[in-house]
Amino acid sequence: MTPAWIFPEFSPVGVDLAGAEAVARYDHNQGTDPERDNALLDRLGVGPGTRLVDLACGTGSLVVEAARRGADVHGVDVGEEMLAFTRRRAADAGVDVSLHHAGFLSYELTGPPADVVTTRSALHQLPEFWKQAALLRIAGYVHAGGLLYVWDLMFSFPPAEYAEQVQRMIDELGRPDGGADGAGFTRADFEAHVREEFSTYSWILEGLIERAGFTVEEAAFPRPTHGEFVCRRR
Repeated sequence: MTPAWIFPEFSPVGVDLAGAEAVARYDHNQGTDPERDNALLDRLGVGPGTRLVDLACGTGSLVVEAARRGADVHGVDVGEEMLAFTRRRAADAGVDVSLHHAGFLSYELTGPPADVVTTRSALHQLPEFWKQAALLRIAGYVHAGGLLYVWDLMFSFPPAEYAEQVQRMIDELGRPDGGADGAGFTRADFEAHVREEFSTYSWILEGLIERAGFTVEEAAFPRPTHGEFVCRRR
């Protein structure tokens, strides 16, 4: 039985992605790019037999590309419509993926430990306390020496610059509300993210990762509001 005090991860904050139409729009807006997915899989050494868990797999672009390589792929998401979209994408590609209706705090990997765990644009769904819990759970099913990859909206700017940096992100990345052309999210999407979700400073997230039993081997911040960590299980 799930304790009453557990964070309600099946009721995600921010933009509502419960419907099929919303999920299809999300897939379009995020700019799915198999080339970019494969570049990441190359970096993480994913190939035949690699056991990969993609947490908050979304519409499944990464898990499908990993499955094309012969990896043992597990896609995890709290959204049933996300999993349905991923299932169709995998069927269209002619590959097999294992899909799990679960989240950071409820997923349990059975069988051998994972070689690689990825999570992109998702850890911000959890407040700091629950980010730490999620990272500890991940560390429990990644073998020693295995990899964790995190990409997210995170803040590497000096805290005193928060107002101007957030506004700059919204002005530069947010397409006009109601604009339907091209990929990308609207100004209102970014505003809701900052207001309602739980993106945090990169140095806080790095500390949580280290305390969960990982060593950060690579960190990159292509924008002051976005970044990635490549981490190895100690």
